[in-house]
Amino acid sequence: MVQTSNFTMQEGDVPSLEANQALVRVKFIAFEPAMRGWLDDVKSYVPPVQIGDVMRASGVGEVIASKNEKYAIGEYVSGMFGWQEYAVIKETSDKIGAPLKVPPAVPPQLMLSALGGTGVTAYLGMLNIGKPGKGDTVLITGAAGATGSIAGQIAKLKGAEKVIGVAGGKTKCDWLLDECGYDVAIDYKSERVRRRLREECPTGVNVFFDNVGGTLLDDGLLNMARYGRIVICGGISAYNETEVPPGPKYYMQLVARHLTMEGFLLYDYTDQIDEARSQLSAWIQEGKIRHREDIQHGFEQIPQTFLRLFEGKNVGKQLLELEH
Repeated sequence: MVQTSNFTMQEGDVPSLEANQALVRVKFIAFEPAMRGWLDDVKSYVPPVQIGDVMRASGVGEVIASKNEKYAIGEYVSGMFGWQEYAVIKETSDKIGAPLKVPPAVPPQLMLSALGGTGVTAYLGMLNIGKPGKGDTVLITGAAGATGSIAGQIAKLKGAEKVIGVAGGKTKCDWLLDECGYDVAIDYKSERVRRRLREECPTGVNVFFDNVGGTLLDDGLLNMARYGRIVICGGISAYNETEVPPGPKYYMQLVARHLTMEGFLLYDYTDQIDEARSQLSAWIQEGKIRHREDIQHGFEQIPQTFLRLFEGKNVGKQLLELEH
């Protein structure tokens, strides 16, 4: 398990700017489970964060100095600013981490939640791989998280007949039912998920959007409909394990039920990110998608806030607000 002692807080001078750079005073920092993987010294889709580096993280803040005509003082910008109070905007060809101006009418923190990487991830994974349609039964694990909560609502908007969410605790389950429009919410802490799925899905699950892995992935595999589609978005149940846990016990259900299982990253669909953000923004404005931000406060609370993800404390997107 990641510990607060894995991080140290350091002070330094506010960076000076070179040509074509701008300085941002960070207002909000975002947290996602994938950040845990960035601490492992293994080859992955992004280089690991090295010992002594600023922890990689997305954030949003105000431009307070600029030597780049693209960024005016007073504008809000989101980007991969890291765990720091001040960040320098540099030109990049990486569409995932590229700075993005916050539209005037949009709350800055929304660019880190429903309109940020988590909302866009839900959109791209659900529509490109899950492909929910009229009459489908859709299952989401980690359903009260930032990605899962949006993914289920997208499935409903695309015609799914029943959307089922698995989450931990009554508060999270009530939020899914009362605000997010889920049809069923299963509390894995107090209920037998496999049995509930059998009761709720007599003809099986057509689309399974998994953020958790482990035993919940097995529960889903045993309740899939023939030709069902499994979207592997994350596996938070194993991110902090000392040893790699065994894989799914019931993976042969992929054969028996003619299933497909596919993982994905935002990097797979960079050409669709603008479309995703535009559609999500429209749905939010129309009141068709509900979202929530769990906001902690204070720079010194950053490591503790990161741990909230793995302690199951956050409802919706985990953010931290810096108080300069």
